Amino acid sequence: MILLIDNYDSFTFNIVQRFGEIDPTLDVQVVRNDQITLDQIRAMAPEKIVISPGPCTPREAGISCDVIRTFGPSVPILGVCLGHQCMGEALGGLVVRAPRIMHGKTSMIYHDGAGVYRGLSNPFEATRYHSLVIDPDHVPADLQVVSKTAEGEIMGVRHRSWPMEGVQFHPESFLTMEGIRLLANFVERPWPGTQATAVSPQTAGATSTC
Repeated sequence: MILLIDNYDSFTFNIVQRFGEIDPTLDVQVVRNDQITLDQIRAMAPEKIVISPGPCTPREAGISCDVIRTFGPSVPILGVCLGHQCMGEALGGLVVRAPRIMHGKTSMIYHDGAGVYRGLSNPFEATRYHSLVIDPDHVPADLQVVSKTAEGEIMGVRHRSWPMEGVQFHPESFLTMEGIRLLANFVERPWPGTQATAVSPQTAGATSTC
């Protein structure tokens, strides 16, 4: 089962639709970021977790940051847009105003060809809807930058040891031509050493806010 944390964003159900196109048998459960607890998620035992886009900042994204810290070591997580930013802030980085506000605009994404980018063109065109970014001068030590724009803006991060990736752009958008392949890579990729249960909040260092 894939658990999708909804940060009150209309794009959430576009992600659900894309997963259905990848595999109609996928069980995708959508819950709002303030309507579920860590214990309830643990009881659901998701195989994978997606943190959705949203109109707010990581500090206003409900349980999203705690989910990242608590489940990140053991459950594969994909963060999209706000979800990507939550990864940066939850692990000690800074999220700041973007030098360029991008709403419904596309950029070419240059990447390392690994993880969710496996088999994608390099670069590929992706749609962006955001006014915040992970500060390139304050990227958490546990995250590596794995994709950028031609201008050097951070478009993707990957945890160095956890099964976790974040993308600043919107792979579910129809203007992101290879986005469905990226999502399929997340769904289909084997993640050795992961399990469907989470570590305790104490072990993961979870706190109540980003």
